[in-house]
Amino acid sequence: MWIVIAAVAVGLIFLVAVTVPVAGRLGGLRRALMRLQRRQREAMRLQAGAAALEQTLQGLEQRAETTQERLAIIKAGRGEGTGRHAISRRG
Repeated sequence: MWIVIAAVAVGLIFLVAVTVPVAGRLGGLRRALMRLQRRQREAMRLQAGAAALEQTLQGLEQRAETTQERLAIIKAGRGEGTGRHAISRRG
């Protein structure tokens, strides 16, 4: 009878000895999971910001193209001596 009780006691001690370090690792895994979730949220915010910057860049490119076209029209008008933007030559 004492042998059975001793075997059960040793089994319980072994089970506790194995379980305690695993439980300690769970806390570390939980913290790592929280960090990963925070980084995922940050990445999503950065991605949204990058999309907004891309839209802004596209708008600026369109404005630059329009400005280039208008500048070409102004330069063409000055070269011909006619048009709204022609410089009057008095002489």
